Amino acid sequence: MLAAILNTARAIAVSVFVARAFVKLRGMLKTNKELARKLADLERKLETHDGAVRSLMSAIPQLMAPREPPKEKIGFQLREKRTAYSARG
Repeated sequence: MLAAILNTARAIAVSVFVARAFVKLRGMLKTNKELARKLADLERKLETHDGAVRSLMSAIPQLMAPREPPKEKIGFQLREKRTAYSARG
């Protein structure tokens, strides 16, 4: 680096500054890779949850809709059991 060519205090300070900058840059790249991985994991989870949320949202109106009362049959309705009549012969 610069300190190898110029043997001054300023050259040494600049070389140390450059080395520290590269160390910070490497750390930032590592952090960004971890952040990108976590973001991808989160997106993958959201994709699976997205389908479940959609199905829930479509089911909620169906569950909230009032049910129609059962229709009554027209005509005479027998409430007692029929008795069996036998023909005497």
